[in-house]
Amino acid sequence: MKVLTQTVLSFLFLALAWGLQGQDSPLKALSLDDMSNFRTTGSNWQIVGEVQMDRSGGMSSSPGKGILLNNVGPKDHDLIEGYAKAQQWDKMNAYRLMTGFEHGDIELELEFMLPKGSNSGIYLQGRYEVQLFDSWGTKSAKYSDLGGIYRNWETEPAKIYMGKAPQANAAKAPGLWQKMYISFQAPRFDAQGKKVENARFNKVLINGVLVHENIEVPLPTGGPLENNETAMGPIFIQGDHGAVAFRNIRYRSLGAGTATVGDLVYRYFEGKYKVVSDFATTTPKIGGNTKDITSELLEREDSYGLAFNGNVTVPADADYTFTTLFTGGVKLEVNGKTVVENQTPDGWWGNRNGTINLKAGTHPFVFYYYKDAPWMPPRLALYAEGPAIKRTMLTTYSSYPPNPNPEPQIYVNVQNKPRLLRAFLDFDGDNQRRLTHTIGVGEPSGVHYVYDLKAGNLACVWRGNFIDAYPMWNDRGDGSFRPRGLTQFLFMGQTFGVLKGGQGAFPTVYDEKDFDSKGYRMNNVTDRPIFRYTYQGMEVEDRVQPSEDQQSILREINVGGNIPVGAHAKFAEGKSIRQLAEGGFSIDDKYYILPERGAGPMMIRTQGDKQELIAPVAAGVIRYSIVW
Repeated sequence: MKVLTQTVLSFLFLALAWGLQGQDSPLKALSLDDMSNFRTTGSNWQIVGEVQMDRSGGMSSSPGKGILLNNVGPKDHDLIEGYAKAQQWDKMNAYRLMTGFEHGDIELELEFMLPKGSNSGIYLQGRYEVQLFDSWGTKSAKYSDLGGIYRNWETEPAKIYMGKAPQANAAKAPGLWQKMYISFQAPRFDAQGKKVENARFNKVLINGVLVHENIEVPLPTGGPLENNETAMGPIFIQGDHGAVAFRNIRYRSLGAGTATVGDLVYRYFEGKYKVVSDFATTTPKIGGNTKDITSELLEREDSYGLAFNGNVTVPADADYTFTTLFTGGVKLEVNGKTVVENQTPDGWWGNRNGTINLKAGTHPFVFYYYKDAPWMPPRLALYAEGPAIKRTMLTTYSSYPPNPNPEPQIYVNVQNKPRLLRAFLDFDGDNQRRLTHTIGVGEPSGVHYVYDLKAGNLACVWRGNFIDAYPMWNDRGDGSFRPRGLTQFLFMGQTFGVLKGGQGAFPTVYDEKDFDSKGYRMNNVTDRPIFRYTYQGMEVEDRVQPSEDQQSILREINVGGNIPVGAHAKFAEGKSIRQLAEGGFSIDDKYYILPERGAGPMMIRTQGDKQELIAPVAAGVIRYSIVW
């Protein structure tokens, strides 16, 4: 028998628990209708309905609800270079913002926007800072860049903490909405109040990119509310180093307690069951007392049913969420109420959850599990979580071991010249919107893109590593690849369309009578592809490359041939497109389109429930940048 060490077991438990993030119970929204969820603070913080920040640093806001704004710019006061000067403390406090609630273990998710050069920070428990900073363009990120865990300013060797740089710079350009997710574990203390375990950032994601995982923080970082460490503390946001806006703040506080199960009795059935009622009241083949909820009680790999009766004990009156992972079908009843249900005998690696309010104490439950799908192994896990308890696994580890065929990665990297790879692309990760004629182009600079040969259009752009080709080769392979890094998907469909009187829709379905792809030819000087096609008499050559600063994508479209009347080009689409004061356009505040020449006059039009950025086409060169 193989024996796992405690360290490995702990890591695997953490990995499985973190794998639930984004799939299990929902996070609670922090209302931004007013400032009532925050403690008294300075006038620099306010609730607004909309914020617009230009790339150059300009900012405007409009009345309304839903966005938390700090309007103190970097030049509005004397910037503080450290936190050692006691006389500056009151000044800093005036700019801080603290939540009305305190937390221990917590999951936190929010969107933020920073103007050019701005600086802020999110302090968990008011003591451990994750940095918010305009780090766009930074090549080698430090602890002081976006997503860094900040250092402190102590001078005694035993009290010094030097911070932790993010694994990658995932910063978007200033003025764009960005997203952060944090899984934080509070420090642990014994009965005498002595710290026995350090605070820990289980996981930090910036714009979907992993920047920290399993990072211990042994001491408070710079500028904490207090230098002591406690089991509970508020979130506080730094407001003295520059303007910053927040929206869609959601969180889940996780208590340090646990839920337990006991008085367990199991019943095992054999048969091809479609729903729980097919076996729940029949005579089991075998049964009896058990100390664990586990799929290991099964006597066969398929065509079975399993039922567990017992009691679950919780420490406080609260809402508790139960999450199940399984192959096959499940049903969980607590206090006679159905909490989780997925009555499908061939459920494929299922994940379901439900929430029920429970009083402190013991509650009866029955948990059913069954499967009639020979191509999947038995797998069963049950978790409980709530404000008074941490996420607790109620089944044994061996009842839901790691995937026996875990998904590895097949990374394709770029060396010293551009690299091309043909494959399918699931647009924005959605396999229902699969593009079948795409080519990924990787650049040594780390700025990459996918081109849709069937539409003559850019599908997505990203910064970071190049491609994970694993889906192309997994089992029989599905032909697709995945971008690695900070990815911005653009839009589906063709770049060009003929709009009579400026009206009508751009083509979204390939029509070989109108569109004829000529593939691409290679530029022997740059080793980059030049994409070629014709559309309704137009002859098009499309060149795509990194910008000079190697942070953006520069697209140059050469249009010749016979230009049909009403020919237009589409550069972007989104829910909201706005023109910037300094020139260019913001697309949903997610990326910018910056015209350079030949692409004008660009105009915004409404088409159905979307807006489009379009321009009439003439012979010549259209040149513009995509900035994200």
